[in-house]
Amino acid sequence: MHKLTGKVQHYAWGGTAYIPALLGIENTVQQPYAEYWLGAHSSNPSIVQWKQNKGIALNELIKEAAGEWLGEKVARQFGELPYLFKVLDVKDMLSIQVHPSKAEAEKGFARENEAGIPLNAPHRNYKDANHKPEVMLALSEFWLLHGFKEKNLLLQTLQQTEAFKILLPVFEKEGYYGLYKQVMELPQATVDSMLKPLLHKSMPLYKANQLSKSNPVYWACKTIASHNGNYTGIDRGIFSIYFFNIVQLHPGQAIFQGAGVPHAYLEGQNIELMSNSDNVLRGGLTPKHIDVPELLKHILFEGIVPQIMNGEKNGAETIYHCPVPDFEVSKIELDKKVIYHYTASSAEIILLTEGEAHIICNEQTLHIKKGEAVIAGANELYNISSSSRAVLYKAGVATR
Repeated sequence: MHKLTGKVQHYAWGGTAYIPALLGIENTVQQPYAEYWLGAHSSNPSIVQWKQNKGIALNELIKEAAGEWLGEKVARQFGELPYLFKVLDVKDMLSIQVHPSKAEAEKGFARENEAGIPLNAPHRNYKDANHKPEVMLALSEFWLLHGFKEKNLLLQTLQQTEAFKILLPVFEKEGYYGLYKQVMELPQATVDSMLKPLLHKSMPLYKANQLSKSNPVYWACKTIASHNGNYTGIDRGIFSIYFFNIVQLHPGQAIFQGAGVPHAYLEGQNIELMSNSDNVLRGGLTPKHIDVPELLKHILFEGIVPQIMNGEKNGAETIYHCPVPDFEVSKIELDKKVIYHYTASSAEIILLTEGEAHIICNEQTLHIKKGEAVIAGANELYNISSSSRAVLYKAGVATR
């Protein structure tokens, strides 16, 4: 087992306090700290504290000895660390996103390669040939959009929102696909004329802090406020705020998002675990490239009841099982009376978020404090204890 140092991503939507506090960093210039990556993604691999305390990129170590790190079964199945472990601090809303299935990612990646589109081109959709299912585990009160509302709820939204009544016949005749296609292909002038009266009327309530976060109007107004109250060129992603489920997660609750499920993170801090991919098809709330025809091919056009996960308690560990073989995440809570014993079946990354802990592995002891992480290789037996209290999050390959 070795200490592991991740990489920070300074995306503009990130907060300025949570991740610096976690990592013990002074952020005197108030730079956004959006994500903290722990993994072997080639664009930002974590650094392993290796022999003689030399730092080596995790992806390079795995490439040299995949069986040793991943175990023979996982090495044969994936050929790489199959997941990417992140901490997110969402201050401003992220883009509406959909991720392709594995088969569609392979086809899309090959197609764009054949077309000669550079991997770093802003209009490229497929950065790799992998799918990107993901699970997020709330560290704070967390708000997100997740899938279309069920039919009766979406009908209610269209009926009760004056600006959307004109869309009722489209939904009744052409369903989810027809409705979404319609709003995504509207001329910008029409988007502005539909949404401006709705938002202009609600903005005083937003500014007076009189709107609930469970109300789509709150997030729609926040979108306008983040653009300095400009009602020209209104982001059509606001339609999705009304059409999708608004979900609130409490700390310790999680939700899984598979291929085709449209979603967007709105506010809060979380642990996010995903397949080792960067494939994103965007649907709004962003100035980045939106490929509407490609987006429409991959969205799951049906109503969803969000399935909130509370995890499966097993002693000191709460495990959040996911319906993919790539990963699972767990939360470990220790006090001075509890010792956590485990044998890693494949590479595991463990991050300490509260307190301090001692890890014994291969007759060596590692002392870790808040914000520090370690990685265990396949078949390593380890014990974790704390002289006070400790909270850790563990990422690994699915065990069932």
